[in-house]
Amino acid sequence: EVSDPDGQTEAWLFGTIHSLPDDVEWRTEKLDDIVSMADMLIVEIAKLDDQDEMAETFNSLAVTPGQPDISLRVPQEYRPALFDLIRRAGLRPADFRATETWAAALTLAQVGEKGKAANGADRTLVLEFPDHRIREFEGAGKQLGVFDQLPESEQRELLVEVILDVERRAADPGKTRYAWLTGDLEELERASSTGLLADPELRAALLVNRNLDWIAQLEPILEEDERPLVAVGAAHLVGPDGLPSMLEDRGYTITRLQ
Repeated sequence: EVSDPDGQTEAWLFGTIHSLPDDVEWRTEKLDDIVSMADMLIVEIAKLDDQDEMAETFNSLAVTPGQPDISLRVPQEYRPALFDLIRRAGLRPADFRATETWAAALTLAQVGEKGKAANGADRTLVLEFPDHRIREFEGAGKQLGVFDQLPESEQRELLVEVILDVERRAADPGKTRYAWLTGDLEELERASSTGLLADPELRAALLVNRNLDWIAQLEPILEEDERPLVAVGAAHLVGPDGLPSMLEDRGYTITRLQ
């Protein structure tokens, strides 16, 4: 719960997870109460169910003819694991001839993922609010543009980290999901500061700068009469770079409700 200096509730923050297996129970009475009280929902992307638009946006940014061979975009020691990921994705190295490195990384990051985007917490909440009561911080174009604008060196670092992350998930499947389901903030914060988010440049582009942009959009809304439910990826709500810490720095009080 976000309260102003006078103790008035101005908003609620809910850390989401973007994919879940079928039949996972994560709704609570407390969350349902807040959904019913919130005047609007603010998410990263509002049109999560418009797969055609999402695909069109992805392809418009991801495809640039004349890309280097995918094997040349990672150090030699990672190439066997890269080829294995490509095979497990049902693709061939040649399929990436026109795919930018960041897009290849996001495509291969889905390998071994047990959850389904259709079950994501953010998508479920979007379905509970009418369109006129939903705002988005980014939209698909702006969000994917963050990846598209990374320097090639950072895109290649992202690809390496995806290779390593898939291996880590295979060694301990469901670890982050379990932390989310149980509200284990310590583990969620650890997860949000390791892997690709341990790289300073990637962390700045993918987490910190986006949070700063979101805060700039959120503060004027908090000064209005309407009280939003802000539902964004859980990584954006933990640690010193998270939205709660940034709001506290601006004089708001954050109270954990569940």
